[in-house]
Amino acid sequence: MTASLRWTSADLDALPDDGKRYEILDGELHASKQPHCYHQLSCSNANTLLGLWSRKTNAGFVMIAPGLVFDDDDDVAPDLIWISKGRLAAALGPDGHLHTAPELVIEVLSPGRVNERRDREAKRKLYSRRGVQEYWIIDWRARRIEVYRRDNAQLSLVATMLDPDSLTSPLLPGFSCPVRDLFEGIPLIGSE
Repeated sequence: MTASLRWTSADLDALPDDGKRYEILDGELHASKQPHCYHQLSCSNANTLLGLWSRKTNAGFVMIAPGLVFDDDDDVAPDLIWISKGRLAAALGPDGHLHTAPELVIEVLSPGRVNERRDREAKRKLYSRRGVQEYWIIDWRARRIEVYRRDNAQLSLVATMLDPDSLTSPLLPGFSCPVRDLFEGIPLIGSE
């Protein structure tokens, strides 16, 4: 019987800088290629919208692809996070990575069944275990956002929103944006 290899943060540090994003979920290595331009535009739009609210309220910070090192074998880089000032002080380690869950994690789906399953299942379970309060999955192709909120120690789907809907959150008092604003600059599929 052979033991399966469990990847660690130290193994990540030893990998070459080859333009891929590497993450470890439960000791398993996951690699992704550079995302589509519209994936990045969705990230940028969400960053801008949340960033404006954060500056206005002075409540916390939006960060792009921060390192979340929950454990030696759970080392991920979500597309975006929002973290309150109080939690940031406790979460930031001397290595410059976060070691405690932010309040909000946002992933923008990359194409492919494996990538989608990782975001919808493996990462949602990880974020549930680690105490994330809210999890948004943005799908720029379908122009929709799935909102998961913490309920009984699990992140459960509470809403699926489309272009005409308005995104709000009890986590972010006063924050509101039309879902369509997350997709500004992205043509409707089929109209390109």
